[in-house]
Amino acid sequence: MSSFSATPAPAGPSPLSALSPLDGRYSAKVDALRAHLSESALMRCRVQVEISWLIALSQAGLPELAPIPAALQDELRALAARFDDHDAQAIKTIERVTNHDVKAVEYWIKERLGQWPELARSSEFVHFACTSEDINNTAHGLMLSGAREQVLVPALQAVLARLRRLALQLADAPMLSRTHGQTASPTTLGKEMGNFAARLQRALAQLRGVELTAKMNGAVGNYNAHLAAYPEVDWEGLARDVVEQQLRLRFNPYTIQIEPHDSMAELFDAVARLNTVLIDLNRDLWGYISLGYFRQRTKAGEIGSSTMPHKVNPIDFENSEGNLGVANALLRHLSEKLPVSRFQRDLTDSTVLRNMGVALGHGLLAYDSLQRGLDKLEPDAQRLAADLDAAWEVLAEPVQTVMRRHGLPNPYEQLKELTRGKPITRDLLRAFIAELPLPDAERERLLQLTPAAYTGKAAELARRIGNQE
Repeated sequence: MSSFSATPAPAGPSPLSALSPLDGRYSAKVDALRAHLSESALMRCRVQVEISWLIALSQAGLPELAPIPAALQDELRALAARFDDHDAQAIKTIERVTNHDVKAVEYWIKERLGQWPELARSSEFVHFACTSEDINNTAHGLMLSGAREQVLVPALQAVLARLRRLALQLADAPMLSRTHGQTASPTTLGKEMGNFAARLQRALAQLRGVELTAKMNGAVGNYNAHLAAYPEVDWEGLARDVVEQQLRLRFNPYTIQIEPHDSMAELFDAVARLNTVLIDLNRDLWGYISLGYFRQRTKAGEIGSSTMPHKVNPIDFENSEGNLGVANALLRHLSEKLPVSRFQRDLTDSTVLRNMGVALGHGLLAYDSLQRGLDKLEPDAQRLAADLDAAWEVLAEPVQTVMRRHGLPNPYEQLKELTRGKPITRDLLRAFIAELPLPDAERERLLQLTPAAYTGKAAELARRIGNQE
């Protein structure tokens, strides 16, 4: 086999000249994803898959391939475990000759095998009977699995934990609701934060529940080359063992040349649905800040407006919402495109898959911005109380409901006539209640009711959500 001389890596662009803000302005905030979704990470995972396949072949009883001793297996696996930028650049150097990225990984591994004379005859069993997609689909599964569990889930759990704390801290903080933008039955700030905590918790469980599938079955999914070489081997069993026992993915026995990416689409859809919940959260928090229900802690030296010195803008929630939108646009394209392939294979999935890190990177950036925004929030009890005290009309609901219970005529219509489109004061409403033919205890209970006290089970529900683990 030809050897490939190393060439120095070309100088990379400055972050200021990066086309993507993820590699420029926001590079540090998404850095954790590089270990899982960069091109170097893809190369490392390909090496891991190729080595796992080679070791499995050596244990399959093939007469031409002796079993690889356990100590040497560890050395081979270390090629992936210790994979670094120097190794990635060496593979890139080979690719400039082969113009084929997976073949470049194969050649790189074969060169590395040369350091162990006892593996000299094993060289041609690297990538044995495999199509490139056998290596790619499993590598992509490893990449997504690692990114999900080691980066995305921890970031989302931090947001969830903050929402739960807010639910507990603000469980008893009454707040005027606004349905259709109009005054409505009061709730508490904690209950509204708890609602989002419950939604995020459910969406996060769905994200974690997606099983990523993978295959190792050759050029069109039928083990053609495998059986041509060794018809007596249980190739499907061997492939299943590598995928499930070695790589910890779910084996898919029915594929064309590519694994059909249905589970990938399911994962991206789960992320997009979760992101939509957070878009809703960002917009509500933006609105509560606009209403004055929340203040934002200021940071020394930070400027809100270049011309209006008083401004403290909700930039973290705006940044989060914008990046979630970009993420979802890419994620939905990925989930719609990837499961579609012409006949047994076309290459449109390959270039699209290179954008997994872009889609999930915008999501990670959004989670970071949301967390920063949540950490700055402070409730304004005075503003909350003032809004409630100016909305006595919201007590029309409990008054007419009690009237219904006691059989008074046309309760809804009476309260509609009294309150709809009119300014309602405490004294006006109390005068109406005082004239109702209700039992004395019921009338007194209604007379004591205030908008701030009319929050139902909001505080109880907020504590229940906030105390969940």
